[in-house]
Amino acid sequence: MGAAVQKSTLEARLEGLSTTGFAPAARKDALARLVAMGLPGRRDEYWRWTNPADFIAATPVPAQAFDDSDEAPVFEATDRVKLVFVDGVFDADASDDLALAGVEITRLAEAPDLNWASGLYGTLEVAGQTPVARPLAALNTAAATDGLLIRATAKAEKPINLIYIHRSEVSDPILHHVIRLEEGAELTILENGPAGARFNKVMEVDVAKGARFHHVRVQGRDHERRAATAIFARVAEEALFKSFTLTVNGVLTRNECVIDMVGDDAVAHVAGAALGDGASDAFLHDDTVFVTHGAERGESRQVFKKVLKHGAVGTFQGKILVKPGAQKTDGYQISQSLLLDDDSQFLAKPELEIYADDVKCSHGSTTGAIDETALFYLRSRGVPMEEARGLLVLSFLADAIDEIEDEGLRDDIVGRLEAWLNRHRD
Repeated sequence: MGAAVQKSTLEARLEGLSTTGFAPAARKDALARLVAMGLPGRRDEYWRWTNPADFIAATPVPAQAFDDSDEAPVFEATDRVKLVFVDGVFDADASDDLALAGVEITRLAEAPDLNWASGLYGTLEVAGQTPVARPLAALNTAAATDGLLIRATAKAEKPINLIYIHRSEVSDPILHHVIRLEEGAELTILENGPAGARFNKVMEVDVAKGARFHHVRVQGRDHERRAATAIFARVAEEALFKSFTLTVNGVLTRNECVIDMVGDDAVAHVAGAALGDGASDAFLHDDTVFVTHGAERGESRQVFKKVLKHGAVGTFQGKILVKPGAQKTDGYQISQSLLLDDDSQFLAKPELEIYADDVKCSHGSTTGAIDETALFYLRSRGVPMEEARGLLVLSFLADAIDEIEDEGLRDDIVGRLEAWLNRHRD
């Protein structure tokens, strides 16, 4: 792993980072694993389409904070608990009270050594390193400076909104969240904001028997954003895990999701919609997903859609692994791109690896342009050209957006998409 990257590069990346703090044993282990595996390089199989140079450089590329004051804040219409980070540091004054019925919330930077998350921090990240090494996640576990420890013991009365604000042009936040849903609990996590010039975030989610976890994330609108995020989830018997991400703009974004379905009748859905316009800034968006079925009657869905124009690049690497004995598994994976010109590119690597004989698994990947017949139909009925194109783009993205269960959140996402399409009309 990372054979092409010199050791001095790792030393430079670690310089100035602190590996002390909450869960010192896990941090020490993560640092040792990182040194052993090395930083990612272009020769690594899972980085061949995404150049990790900006993520492993000693300092981030300066990025100007984007003024989005002309647009209403994301999730503004949702009654939620707002928890704010500014350039990777928790801002208590801008946040709501941490107290929430059915939920315990502790700031990582202030958590005592003996905490419910002491034995969980880094545990799912370690498990997610096999069979594919994920060095940026190990770096995060070793050097995270802040984050939240969230434990749901019942159905939370409100969603929790993690808001990331970017102000410094050279901010380089490393955040690590640990989330535990106890048996029968239910929790919704919302995320939005660019966080920093370069952002490394890990979220570990442990979903106990019968619990339900919902995650909706919006990445934008900073045009110069560079972000590497990873979600590591463990889904127990009859539990539900659902995650949706909307990404617009940004120079470089890599979202990884590693899900281990360890209980019978577990359900895990991961979806994403990305819209990239490379006219004024580069755009590369990478979704890398690995779902492991280790129990019976599990259901997983991977639904990813990308709309690309003016040289934007999208990649998808998705895998479903069905272990021996995981009978009656139902695994589905689809990755599709809509190229709005001849300059953009979509690269996909769908995979199935199955060691059980009574399963229903499928995958598919397509790339195409706007349907000219459908466009002609709308135009013939008086719909203006750009409006017709917008309607067809929204129709293309619908399958991914439908993975959001909450109707209000779903409508908010559609509104964001419509606004982006209006701003980026040719």
